[in-house]
Amino acid sequence: MNAEAAGRPTKTIVISGVNLVEGGPLTVFRDCIAAATQALPGWRVVVLAHDAKLITTPGVEVMAFPKAKSRWLRRLALEWHGMRPLSRELRADLWLCMHDMTARVDARRQAVYCHNPSPFSRATWRDALFSPTYFAFSLLYRYLYGAFIHRNHAVVVQQEWLRRCFQRLYGVERVIVAHPQPEVAQAGVKPARQGPGNVFFFPALPRSFKNFEVIGEAVALLEQDPAWQGKVRWTLSGDENRYAAWLRRRFGHLRSIEWIGLQTREQMQAQYDAVDCLLFPSRVETWGLPLSEGKRHGLPLIAADLPYAHETVGNCDAVAYFDVQDPADLARRMAAFENGEQPCKPARLDPPAAPFAPDWIALLKLLAEGL
Repeated sequence: MNAEAAGRPTKTIVISGVNLVEGGPLTVFRDCIAAATQALPGWRVVVLAHDAKLITTPGVEVMAFPKAKSRWLRRLALEWHGMRPLSRELRADLWLCMHDMTARVDARRQAVYCHNPSPFSRATWRDALFSPTYFAFSLLYRYLYGAFIHRNHAVVVQQEWLRRCFQRLYGVERVIVAHPQPEVAQAGVKPARQGPGNVFFFPALPRSFKNFEVIGEAVALLEQDPAWQGKVRWTLSGDENRYAAWLRRRFGHLRSIEWIGLQTREQMQAQYDAVDCLLFPSRVETWGLPLSEGKRHGLPLIAADLPYAHETVGNCDAVAYFDVQDPADLARRMAAFENGEQPCKPARLDPPAAPFAPDWIALLKLLAEGL
């Protein structure tokens, strides 16, 4: 009796994300795992995670690597040396690294998912001061990305602009653009609030590249007008790290900013329902999940005028783009929204060229094709 007839898995996929513990990257990791159980029926799904408690998808095997994030040298040793004996034991048909680095493993096919855009952005002095790890990544990740990259059957990125970067810098031929979420159909835009007092929302972790300060500077300009009654809610309390503390010292006096702290998933849904407009000023992203979430909730968007934001927003009924280095530009758009002038307009964008996967299920089927 063969394995398939006996009901045993005939193939194995290993999904590795040993350093993904929070924010958008963890959401992406979890979504990929959940999709694997649907896209690859009959496959054994093995997940390599920092902590088994982070993974809640039923029917998968989870192996924990709690020391993987303790030191970068330990992480490098694990990916480039420690994973090979495990790969020989697991005998994976498809090994998918979800955390940028190409592991040295023995598998029928491997792929790497690259979601850190720091090598392709210009770091600032604030990055060096408040996010030294991010600053170092912006300098080193270009080399880490390139290490063993040609071992992969495919490199997976979230957007077309990143595909062009990988093709140009590393000469990688097969780069798949895979959207972490299917295209969100914005059935309608949330009706504008009658009268002043609109609430603008920026949900993000306190990372220097998220560019909270451009919002703070814009609000400082807006508060010079006594007629301004708008509010900004951002998901900071001001004591998370040095960057958040600096923001609190600099903008804590502004009456229009509400410091609501980190929100749970349930609290986030309530916030999306309660606010009037989503702000997203981040200087660099590979996606920017709040843009998709805000769009799904019918919120008008005021977003960074950068390639990642245009691609994430895609087809949208109400969006305005602003210069991320110009708080006066943002202030003008916020004031126009508050005054009912409808600065957010429809936008349309064609899908990426092939190879392209519009969702996780499509990506996993594309990677497993022919195995």
